[in-house]
Amino acid sequence: MKPGFASHYGHQLVQFLAYKHSLGLRFEEAQRTLQRFDRYVYRRQRHRKTRSPLDQLITGWLAQGPSRHPVTVANYLGVVRQFCLFRRRYDPKGFVPDRTWAPQSTESRFVPHVFTAQEIRQLLHQVKRLACPTLGYTSIRLLVWVLYCTGLRFGEVARLTRGDLDLKQRLFLIRESKGRTRLVPFGADLATAIKQYLKRRALTAGPANTPLLLSSRGRPLSRYTVSQTIRRLLRLAGLKPARERQGPRPYDLRHAFAAHRLSRWYRRGINVSLRLPWLSTYMGHRNILGTEKYLTTTPELLALAARRFAKHWGKGSR
Repeated sequence: MKPGFASHYGHQLVQFLAYKHSLGLRFEEAQRTLQRFDRYVYRRQRHRKTRSPLDQLITGWLAQGPSRHPVTVANYLGVVRQFCLFRRRYDPKGFVPDRTWAPQSTESRFVPHVFTAQEIRQLLHQVKRLACPTLGYTSIRLLVWVLYCTGLRFGEVARLTRGDLDLKQRLFLIRESKGRTRLVPFGADLATAIKQYLKRRALTAGPANTPLLLSSRGRPLSRYTVSQTIRRLLRLAGLKPARERQGPRPYDLRHAFAAHRLSRWYRRGINVSLRLPWLSTYMGHRNILGTEKYLTTTPELLALAARRFAKHWGKGSR
């Protein structure tokens, strides 16, 4: 992503991002946060002869949007605070906001929405309505398929290349995500969808470094584009309001993948406790603790667990 900054902090922001990238960090979401801050500073200062102190600018920016969740404010502050600490290397008296500026808990209380199979079909039915010159029908449809069938993170999907795909063994190679590289197998239905996509996009014999998911203009997708595309589909399908933030989030597709996988294991009579480490590795977590937040209970999952318990208890009582 090419950074664009317009405020008088622009040069320092570019230097800060270059430093982060030199450490091997993509820093994509943080970069967008800094671009928002930069736009706010530019709007505040462009018609003024004197510059406002940095602490006032940060305070005003964080106070924008009364609907911002506490966790969002805390995350924004964390990014800007890193930038201020970077500035202090060159200016020992440079201002750095204290962590107590956003004392709210960084734990979100948002309850994930676990999509039903019918809701996934609703999303797929809206793909043709969303298709545009920038992002065509085939790319959007495959994007939804991959996210739902594999539970990959948005950045992982956006970075997939032709060389990361092994159709013969039905595997994705996920490179250096959260510090780890892993193999992600997928089923025959997704493999068929990928073959159809490659044929339509004439990518069956493309170079290994060719992005798997391309826009209509032949450009790779970004994590932001993936998120915005799914958000627009949710709105078109009537699963999310036209403007408000309520309703399912794009990232809830990853929650749906985990919940549906548990349901399938229960229906097949598999010992879920023994399989959880498999799910944790598949989703790219260091351990089961990282997977816990995705184990959202659903009425179906509770019913399956209850039937298994009743069956087990009934056998044990005889």
